[in-house]
Amino acid sequence: MAKDVLKSNHDKVHGNKKGHSQQGRSNGLADAVPAHARDDAPTATAKVPAKVYERELARLDIEMVKLQEWVRARKLKVVLLFEGRDAAGKGGAIQRITESMNPRFARVVALGTPTEREKTQWYFQRYAAHLPAAGEIVLFDRSWYNRAGVEHVMSFCTDVEYQDFLRTAPEFERMLVRSGITVVKYWFSVSDSEQERRFTSRLADPTKQWKLSPMDLESRARWEDYSKAKDVMFAATDIPEAPWWVVEAEVKKRARLNVMHHLLSQFPYEDLTPPVQELPPRPPVSHDYVRPPKSSQHIIPDVVPA
Repeated sequence: MAKDVLKSNHDKVHGNKKGHSQQGRSNGLADAVPAHARDDAPTATAKVPAKVYERELARLDIEMVKLQEWVRARKLKVVLLFEGRDAAGKGGAIQRITESMNPRFARVVALGTPTEREKTQWYFQRYAAHLPAAGEIVLFDRSWYNRAGVEHVMSFCTDVEYQDFLRTAPEFERMLVRSGITVVKYWFSVSDSEQERRFTSRLADPTKQWKLSPMDLESRARWEDYSKAKDVMFAATDIPEAPWWVVEAEVKKRARLNVMHHLLSQFPYEDLTPPVQELPPRPPVSHDYVRPPKSSQHIIPDVVPA
């Protein structure tokens, strides 16, 4: 019965829904890939010139600060979920969004493997502990949707737990929305060939090798399983109160700018940033103060070439 309901929902989402990733896919590129992979066939593939990217990123940074000040002034509570394929660019997008924000009011949550104690809790419990208070924005770098993705595909949860999640997640999110929390969900979509290129790049870069886990490598052999899991997840959890928004992430810089633009469009924010302060004149130096000699301090060596 549950599977029939999910199939019906899936048909509605992918057959009738506007504004999602299935629109505009009937191009030559989509027709050239296998049917099961067309979901991830990229369309936003144009490179972004460096000057254009830097200029637009600087402008959007200012708008992000305005958004945060508006959220703080209105005492709103905002939750942003970032999901998608491994190496799809979620972390980089989160970093750019929060780069100029006040970290006291914009928190990034990236939870690791649940502890033995957390495994015995209500599934949503450890995520609920990180929900925002008034005036805060919380960005989840992966979220409770782990259960619909990696946990399901890798058999880390039972089928009963999986089916229960698909039924419960929409109600959990409706409950959040009713309580005054805004929930915005992003799915970062990337093709299998681009994911492969990014994996290879990470293996060759000592500063990025930590990003490639054994679970990431295992996902390469389960591309279709993850595609099916995503389709079912969308069908069950793409609700009006908290719809899924697909970010075509084949080009990282383009994806970052697009998601920042979209995020700003979700709020009727105003410019409530405080006025620029003036530095008061410094008081005169007191002659009673004697600075201790530098020789009494532990100063790090200056090793940078002149």
